[in-house]
Amino acid sequence: MKQLYDLGELPPTGRVPDRMYASVIRRERYGRPEHAFGTEIVDVPPIGRDQVLVYVMAAGINYNNVWAALGQPVDVIAARRRAGALEDFHIGGSECAGIVWAVGDGVRSLHVGDHVVVSSAVWDETAQDIRAGADPIVSTTQRAWGYETNFGAFAQFAPAYEYQCVPKPGRLSWTEAAAFMLTGATAYRQLTGWHPNVVRPGDPVLVWGGSGGLGSMAIQIARVLGGIPVGVVSTPDRAAHCRKLGAQGVIERTEYTHWGRLPDIDDSAAFDTWLAEVRRFGRQYWEKLGDRRSPAIVLEHTGQQTLPTSLYLCDNAGMVVICGGTTGYHGDVDLRFLWMRQKRLQGSHFANRKQCLELTRLVAQGYVDPCVGQVGDFGDIGEMHQQMRDNRHPAGNSSVRINAGLE
Repeated sequence: MKQLYDLGELPPTGRVPDRMYASVIRRERYGRPEHAFGTEIVDVPPIGRDQVLVYVMAAGINYNNVWAALGQPVDVIAARRRAGALEDFHIGGSECAGIVWAVGDGVRSLHVGDHVVVSSAVWDETAQDIRAGADPIVSTTQRAWGYETNFGAFAQFAPAYEYQCVPKPGRLSWTEAAAFMLTGATAYRQLTGWHPNVVRPGDPVLVWGGSGGLGSMAIQIARVLGGIPVGVVSTPDRAAHCRKLGAQGVIERTEYTHWGRLPDIDDSAAFDTWLAEVRRFGRQYWEKLGDRRSPAIVLEHTGQQTLPTSLYLCDNAGMVVICGGTTGYHGDVDLRFLWMRQKRLQGSHFANRKQCLELTRLVAQGYVDPCVGQVGDFGDIGEMHQQMRDNRHPAGNSSVRINAGLE
């Protein structure tokens, strides 16, 4: 058996070579993602107990490895080195689809040759908080696979825990299967995981970034659950994408000027100007919805630029649920709108295994489409992250072929 196989070349079934191709980030290349990633030959990582080795067919492109490439806001290599890791490089990629190629001790439900989708978070199943009944995704041991951990999906082989792997929907190509889990499961948890504020039939829902990967999934999931989603986008073509997915209506945010942090409450003129604009936005929301009702759930990830609007617009006893801060991490809140209207501001981060399985069933049954707007090849990984950094990527999710050929 050879020590190294070309991309797309199958080793003998179940035989693991010593070396592999990987798209690698090193600290000396931190900066623009198009330059930070470099193709290298590295050792195939070993697998531990309860792990499998996946022959990666395709991987999803997500914003967390834009951060990894920049070395900001966290230097992931330095952080792992401080924790005792030996590797001075990062192999990213937080979701993928592939073939189980080797099975470690303790694995019971997976076998060599199984086709799987690998989800995006890992945790220590022996952790005291999990054993005490905590949802694993809120465990203090939870980490983002392929971002906070090394040896993610941007390589020929990737180690993954058994609980990360769900059966690949047979109706999907490899590139479709590789790109729905991170955004889809995140949106699914946001919309279903925070009782009593879950989407019910007839509930209005506001989705920021409706044409992005997360928004594309959220619009579909809300519709499946009987909700009435309205998306917010930046251009007419992105608005058309949302309507095609089932959005009741779409608001173009470029028509408004009140974005950003709240004015000082003592500056009555500035605050009145902000209030007039956010109310104008609210009236257009009613118009797009076709009803004078406020959103029961606001699905947030943009953060600093939009959070004041989200919290104002959210219905009494409704919820703003946020999973990120792509426009900044300082989110201003006028507490009067929060406590007097008894609203909820809820943080949410990816999903647990049950939620990943439930989402995958919706995808497998055709209720939710992966919305892959762009597919690249192994050598395009850096450029595709650069497009995401520059907001030049197409609507929907993006994936890259690793060992998969043209489909």
